[in-house]
Amino acid sequence: MVGVPNQDIQDLALYYDAAQDWVATNIRPYWPDVKFRQIVVGNNAIPGESAEFVLPAIKNLHNALKDGGLWHKIKVSTSVPSLVMAQFFPPSAGMFTEESRFYMEPIAHYLHSIGAPLVANIYPYFSYVENPQYTWLPYALFLKDSPMFTDSGNEYSNLFDATVDALYAALEKVGAKELKIVVGETGWPSEGTNEAARDGIAWIYNSNLVKHVLSSKGTPRRPGKLIETYLFSLFDQDLMLGNDHHSFGLFGTDFRPHYPIDFMQPEGN
Repeated sequence: MVGVPNQDIQDLALYYDAAQDWVATNIRPYWPDVKFRQIVVGNNAIPGESAEFVLPAIKNLHNALKDGGLWHKIKVSTSVPSLVMAQFFPPSAGMFTEESRFYMEPIAHYLHSIGAPLVANIYPYFSYVENPQYTWLPYALFLKDSPMFTDSGNEYSNLFDATVDALYAALEKVGAKELKIVVGETGWPSEGTNEAARDGIAWIYNSNLVKHVLSSKGTPRRPGKLIETYLFSLFDQDLMLGNDHHSFGLFGTDFRPHYPIDFMQPEGN
């Protein structure tokens, strides 16, 4: 997955030549040695000043991949934050904010038409930190085996699934029921201002996340469907702003691991 910086979105939207140049510079010299799955236009650009340019940029980049048939192999999408949502709970009531819906509805329909997923950043950590009185830590860490609640016949035992399904419900409400979600970012900090930002707790979340994703159980709303998921991040990023943002790495800035983590698929899957 390769990202388009937010500051480049407008030019790619307004000038098809810019999209062709971007693909010629960043994709074609490395394909097929590098197997790109997605090109992601912007990170958390919706809502924001670049939001109106996201869909035109996606279209231009998709068309720029036409030569050589790369548009059948590399999908173009965008990455959205939790801010696009007006409601998360219960998951079946998930909906976009009015501002975000204006952009998300046509984007969702276009992504479905080209066979691309929607990339979403899902962070149970921030949900827990922002609403600790309503979010039980074991529920955020995949430590509950039994359901915490039932919604429209679906049983939920972890916050990750509930958040993904809330986004699926929002997509259904804009007529994009079949659109697939890829989790482009999720993780837990090993250091920060909150007491939950610790090595041991980060290890629990990330280890259980990996097990959950590799189990191919899917979510209650999309059972049995693999949740393509990317951990944020490989290394700590000490130049990022915010005390709870720079320590999400599996490795520190000294390249030493914070904790061991197993990415092996369970037997029988």
